[in-house]
Amino acid sequence: MSGPDGSEPFVKKHDFVQPRHIAIAGLLAAAVALTGCDKPASQAAAPPPPPVTVAQPVKRTVTDWDEFTGRFEAVEEVQVRPRVGGFVNSVEFQDGAIVHQGDLLYVIDPRPFEAVAEQADGQLSDARAKVELAKRELDRGLNLVQTSAVSEQAVDQRRQALQAAHAAETQAAGALKAARLNIEFTHVTAPLTGRVSRHLVSPGNLVQGSDTGTSTLLTSIVALDPIYVYFDMDETTFIKYSKLWSEGRRPSSRDTANPVQVTLAGETKPSHDGTINFLDNRLDVSTGTLRSRAVVKNTDLSILPGQFGRVRLIGSAPYEALLIPDVAVATDQSRKIVFVVKPDDTVEARPVMLGPLDEGLRVIREGLKPEDRVIVNGIQRARVGAKVAPSPAPAPAGGKS
Repeated sequence: MSGPDGSEPFVKKHDFVQPRHIAIAGLLAAAVALTGCDKPASQAAAPPPPPVTVAQPVKRTVTDWDEFTGRFEAVEEVQVRPRVGGFVNSVEFQDGAIVHQGDLLYVIDPRPFEAVAEQADGQLSDARAKVELAKRELDRGLNLVQTSAVSEQAVDQRRQALQAAHAAETQAAGALKAARLNIEFTHVTAPLTGRVSRHLVSPGNLVQGSDTGTSTLLTSIVALDPIYVYFDMDETTFIKYSKLWSEGRRPSSRDTANPVQVTLAGETKPSHDGTINFLDNRLDVSTGTLRSRAVVKNTDLSILPGQFGRVRLIGSAPYEALLIPDVAVATDQSRKIVFVVKPDDTVEARPVMLGPLDEGLRVIREGLKPEDRVIVNGIQRARVGAKVAPSPAPAPAGGKS
């Protein structure tokens, strides 16, 4: 259509019309896009079941052990004191060393005692000479009394003089023996084998000596092998042991050297063996515990008096039990559970009653059967009621399934 002035046809911008086939193609593309966005999530590929490692419980004969905290004490301990006084000439041991019975420890100046011994020896010689004289006098008197040259009274006096001379000889012999003992006591020796402490008196110092306990302390020695460990048993445990003994399921420690195992500080398993050798005759009324003692081998001398240790005492007769790795046990609030894979590979949470550890495995008293498959690795990926992909774990060392 021409304009009013006969020019080219005039078309308004808003009157432009898009071709129909182009509009239809655009609508179809938008519909396809919307259809792809609205695809249900259930049609997406499901993730595979998580992998876990399972193992059947190990069945073997075990024995329960009860643990107590104990303190070590020496079987024998001696405070070394001099039996004679005087100036110390020398110290003959190294501080903290192992000494043997009879080893020389201290030397005290023996010269004053040697002088006394010489004097006593002279007195003994004099007494023996007087005995010989008294014998001759008596012999002469016995001969003369037969001829009535001397009276019977004179003979009796000579006989009494001989007896007095014998008594004086005995006293002089005793004084000489005591003097020689004092010379021997100037050499202070170790009364037992063990580890000696430091020397408390240096050479040149004066020490007091006596047999009444008031003498100067020189050092101390403790025996190390074997060594005692004392521990306190609570009343409940004592009653349990008494019941087991009455039922014939556990020997009493009063008449049987029941075995113990000792774990030192910093250790994860027992390193020393011993036996019970003492139970007190009453419970401590203030603590309700029974003082007990075991004697422990200490051949490597690694244990010192005063150390602490964990004492394991046999607590039951041997019995058959099921055991699993301790890592398989989980905690659900106030109960202990394990995750078991059922025949359809779904997970079930099973409450269990735990026993003690035995060679790295946990005793399960209730809650499991020998054929159960327990998850021991991958517990964090397991969900109760969900499927898992189980694979068997290697059998524990020394175990029998």
